[in-house]
Amino acid sequence: MRDFPDAVFAPETVAAMREALEASVSALPHPVTAGQVNLLAESILRTAQAGERDTAILQRMALLELQLTQRV
Repeated sequence: MRDFPDAVFAPETVAAMREALEASVSALPHPVTAGQVNLLAESILRTAQAGERDTAILQRMALLELQLTQRV
């Protein structure tokens, strides 16, 4: 996973990010790889760091980025 050295999040944001990650992983077909989970987590961190706090949007962005990454 990439470093996010300047990332500081309020507890509510961490909870939203956790919920988005769990929902994203649950939406994937099995088996889910560690690489997929890392890409989802990085996307959620990056999107939250940009100011997004909505769990559904965090999840949607992560899944879209994963889909685009896997096509390349």
